[in-house]
Amino acid sequence: MIKRYAVIGGGGSFGIHTSKYLLDQPGVERVLSVGRSSEKPEPFTLNVGKGDKRYSYHSYHITHELDLLLELLDKEQPEVIVNYSAQGEGAVSWKNSWRFFETNSMALARLTEELAKRDYLKRFIQIGTSELYGSVDFAAKEDTPIRPSSPYAASKAAFDLHLMSIFNVLKFPMNIIRPSNAYCPGQLLHRIIPKAVVCGLLDKKLPLHGGGRAEKSYIHARDLARAIHLVAEKAPLGTVYNAGPEQPTAIRTLVEMVAAELGKPFEAICEVTGDRLGQDARYWLDSSAIYKDVGWKPEIGLEEGIREVVEWGKKYIDQLNDWPTDYTMRA
Repeated sequence: MIKRYAVIGGGGSFGIHTSKYLLDQPGVERVLSVGRSSEKPEPFTLNVGKGDKRYSYHSYHITHELDLLLELLDKEQPEVIVNYSAQGEGAVSWKNSWRFFETNSMALARLTEELAKRDYLKRFIQIGTSELYGSVDFAAKEDTPIRPSSPYAASKAAFDLHLMSIFNVLKFPMNIIRPSNAYCPGQLLHRIIPKAVVCGLLDKKLPLHGGGRAEKSYIHARDLARAIHLVAEKAPLGTVYNAGPEQPTAIRTLVEMVAAELGKPFEAICEVTGDRLGQDARYWLDSSAIYKDVGWKPEIGLEEGIREVVEWGKKYIDQLNDWPTDYTMRA
């Protein structure tokens, strides 16, 4: 049983839900969380780990403070490192695209080259993306040829390929999980589900790109955290896993579900705008391999998950009122 975990990119919503899930598992003695910034306010941290001596949060930048990050890891000696750290948002990666490679490829290559020298590391789990398959009209398998359609997706694909090479040649202990679009309470407001919820609660209009025709697959961050834990405990090293639901969902349908949960008509919470540059028509994953190897499949349906986000939005709406709803690129 794995006892000591580190979650890099732990200040983001998915890292926070992963830390919470791990802390809830019997036998876990330590969850070390590392983010590039100081902790966000309560609506986004959800008070995860507060008062729990097994948990600590540290602010180090993976690109610019790698030496300090390694000092911390050497002190704590986690057996499993889960990496969420990434420059995200494919839609904005056409500008300053080099910054996506700087973080998503180069910084992580430097990190793993150093980690390869550490005997305490038993497994490095990279959280990849379904976007590297590009738009598909079938459920993509792990060996489906990759067709990244944005600099973001290309930068994520580059590091996946690097990890595969250092496993094959150097036996670096890694796994890759390529999840579908995750969502959860505490997610930043540029993401579609929390943005729709907050717009609906504040009687604002959500811009619905292209009428919401694009189809994507959605899983709750708690389901993703469970996939990570199962892979950490059971999966053979070197394997790559997709993790998503059986069928994709149109973004319009997603917004309709949010509106229904809020008790408002669809037209009251959104307005149709032009499509985003490089918008893929459909992300869709075949997740049979992770079910076969470790028994994972999603357990939280969209209706239940959206209800959780709506309840979160209602609880914290006074604090979310002035929070930005557009993505901001940072160093």
